[in-house]
Amino acid sequence: MQNITNLLKKITGMKQVKLTSRGNTAIFAALYCCRKLSKHKRVLIPDQGGWFTYKKYPQYLELEPVEMKTDLGLIDIAELKKNLKDTCCLLYANPAGYYAEQDVKKIYEACKGKCLVILDVSGSIGRKDYSKYCDFMLASFGDDKIVNAGYGGFVATNNKEFFEKPKEIFNLTRFDDKYSAKVAEKLKNLKQRYAFLDKINKKIKKDLKNYSIIHKDKKGINVIVKYSSEKEKNELIKYCLKNVFPFRKCPFYIKVKTKAISIEVKRLR
Repeated sequence: MQNITNLLKKITGMKQVKLTSRGNTAIFAALYCCRKLSKHKRVLIPDQGGWFTYKKYPQYLELEPVEMKTDLGLIDIAELKKNLKDTCCLLYANPAGYYAEQDVKKIYEACKGKCLVILDVSGSIGRKDYSKYCDFMLASFGDDKIVNAGYGGFVATNNKEFFEKPKEIFNLTRFDDKYSAKVAEKLKNLKQRYAFLDKINKKIKKDLKNYSIIHKDKKGINVIVKYSSEKEKNELIKYCLKNVFPFRKCPFYIKVKTKAISIEVKRLR
């Protein structure tokens, strides 16, 4: 287990790392920490491109989830600034819905001194050094994630005191050491995993260049393609079936709230 913690410190650039049993428990633990650290109750979340428990878990902690309007998942800085008053924290994913890289630097600069920032890097862990642009970083190691070990997750911070006051939460989110070897193997192979996924992402964008790809110039893993007719929808589904690409039909909160097909590259192995 210590081996994984050390690996994550190196990969994330964070000084303090706590392992959890699931990605969802990592989200709950981070929110719990923010609840203890802030007097405010509002939790800003994106109106799309997030995760199911972003809406649900704040309510368990007597916090108020507030959906913020985005540009198809991408956080708009002006909109963010308008919503920061009396806010406990911002909880968001990079990339949004696994398909579009967020401007983490500008987002953090807007929030600094006003609210805490929880950054979910399940879709970008190890891509860049995000440690300067969040107060808490977390990720899932579940099936169909980048680190697809089928178990576990983590929460990290650079501020030791952020884990001291709410330390009791980590007694409820313990990591089972029997999964250590598998998680460590997946973390060590991140470079190869991204190379594999990036190659497929580029192929899909090239194959579907005549369609309306959402945020096509933004770095991501999945590819989400809008359709304007049943004919286009069926063409996109046929393309996915032919290439054995898993897909999701939208509108769908964790993807986009518009008519589209989300090609789930992240689920490929």
